[in-house]
Amino acid sequence: MRIGVDYYPEHWDKSLWEQDADLMQKTGVKVVRMGEFAWCRFEPTEGNFCFEWLDEIINIFSMRNIDVVLCTPTNCPPLWLYEKYPDAVQTGRDGQKIATGIRGHRCYNNPDFIRHSKQIIHNMTKRYADNKAVIAWQIDNELEANFCHCEICIGEFRNWLKDKYGSVDAINQAYGNNMWSGEYSAWEQIKPAYGSNPYAWFHPSFMLDFNRYASDNMIKYVKMQTEIIRENCPDTKITTNTWFCENMPDFYKTFKELDFVSYDNYPVSKIPEDPEDYYTHAFHLDLMRGIKRDNFWIMEQLSGGMGCWMPMQQMPLPGMIKGYSLQALAHGADTVVHFRWRTAVSGAEMFWHGLLDHSNIPGRRFREFEQLCIEAKELEYLEGTKVKSQVAILYSSDNEYAFKIQPQTQGMYYMEQLKLFHAAFTKYGMNVDIIGQHEDFEGYKIIVAPQMYITDEDVVNRLYDFTKMGGTVILTNRSGVKDHVNKCIMSPLPTVYRKLVGAYVEEYNPLGEDIITLEFADKTECIGRQWCDILCTENAKTIVSYANRFYQGKAAVTENHYGDGLAYYVGTVSEKKFYYKFIKYILEATGIDFIDGLPENVEITTREGMGKKVQFVFNNTDMAQDFILYDKKLHLEPFEMKMNHL
Repeated sequence: MRIGVDYYPEHWDKSLWEQDADLMQKTGVKVVRMGEFAWCRFEPTEGNFCFEWLDEIINIFSMRNIDVVLCTPTNCPPLWLYEKYPDAVQTGRDGQKIATGIRGHRCYNNPDFIRHSKQIIHNMTKRYADNKAVIAWQIDNELEANFCHCEICIGEFRNWLKDKYGSVDAINQAYGNNMWSGEYSAWEQIKPAYGSNPYAWFHPSFMLDFNRYASDNMIKYVKMQTEIIRENCPDTKITTNTWFCENMPDFYKTFKELDFVSYDNYPVSKIPEDPEDYYTHAFHLDLMRGIKRDNFWIMEQLSGGMGCWMPMQQMPLPGMIKGYSLQALAHGADTVVHFRWRTAVSGAEMFWHGLLDHSNIPGRRFREFEQLCIEAKELEYLEGTKVKSQVAILYSSDNEYAFKIQPQTQGMYYMEQLKLFHAAFTKYGMNVDIIGQHEDFEGYKIIVAPQMYITDEDVVNRLYDFTKMGGTVILTNRSGVKDHVNKCIMSPLPTVYRKLVGAYVEEYNPLGEDIITLEFADKTECIGRQWCDILCTENAKTIVSYANRFYQGKAAVTENHYGDGLAYYVGTVSEKKFYYKFIKYILEATGIDFIDGLPENVEITTREGMGKKVQFVFNNTDMAQDFILYDKKLHLEPFEMKMNHL
């Protein structure tokens, strides 16, 4: 259980380096991350490499027993590279090179950029291959599945399509390009989505494949860097830091060949007033752990108010710096690295605050960080423990992006239902994994499969098998809508899942911002919103009905026995109260142990292994909480974490 900081020695006068390292050592910092934006200092002019300053700062940390994570600096090539090789800059949707503003302008396929990237990575990794202080390498920074529209990338996309389909006729057949006279007669006619129109303006099958290509292309870029690092530093761990960006890659493919997952974690600093808002980052943490179903790192952790391309946000409240870090550890993080040690005094991120403000005087947040380091040291005995879950929620990159291409109704987005189910299981003190839909289901008792919009035959078969063998599956509206190329399936919804759920959709109503009333068998009422699947039951039992509109009395939520298991179908989207009641009903039906009566936003997570089992109880609110847990009174201050040894 290590606490670290992101450090940028190139930003500070050398007179501060040893002072900073001394204070880090005194505070309890165990690891620093460096170098992701320093290419211009590593190679000031083409072919002129300068690593002496990096040698010096690594030695300073090594002498104080502080480990180092080095980063490949390829996110920010130096300006001389862009000047000499202007095609290394991405091309935007307007067909023009994007403006080189903040960072991340490089094209993953440009041969000049790739050549120089390989050279800088090779030189860095050879130099530090035997340096014991360097414990890991981070590839680039916050990688996205870039939608570059340059001629090289267009050619790579066409090659990707050739490998997948073989001919333009096969693409026309797969996409259904006879719609609006869109059939290709030559490969050269295949071009990306130029212009400013929304992506819904373009063919949905084409756009889904373009996103798949963009993700695969980014992964190819990661693989290129990984191979160089592995060759020169075979015993050093490799990762990359991911986040929830505009064009997210397939997380599961991205990290397949990497040693561990790293995530940049920035929870809210202002608690929303609406009780229906889902603001906890527990969902994000569980997704990161679920990528490899293993412990992970936080490579950037909230340290102060955020501000860069947007106005400054509020500073973290007392308790947030420590509490959010402990929350990450509770959910399976083994190392939490804070962004950043000191707030920058220049550049676009000068108001993205670190642990030390511009005054350079330790204040409230830094003192809280000191306390965190003390408590993290006391948690070192938990090394080797992991989060084990009986519940998994399926996440799909294809479903995520397909919803972006064709928004289903006003206000509906893919992640929301995943988060609502996650919140409901969290309400009952349960560990939850969020896993890729292609991952193994073994070991789970409940699989939640929200909005299985793009159909994958293998996933469908495994959900049937899982239920047949005694598992419980929860499916929702917008499942079975499309085939694997993003075309609608001509069959009553939920199409391929109809036999599993024992019901079909007679008609659907995209409510958007409107609401409807739902009614449980005990007459408990909740609101339905966004979407209504009006269900006709075949073998299924109705457990929630619609209580008004022209479909009053029709099934909204069903339960079906299939094999030795149970399959549920939720035809609408609702409020938290609904999910709490519904999930409690399922937990009681399956006989899984749960904790009842937790206050809102009190989270319980359990780590176990190596003969140890520890329960973390976290108050993720800005108010003190008093409640009963295991017949004992418990008091938690805002953002306080307490532990129970089980």
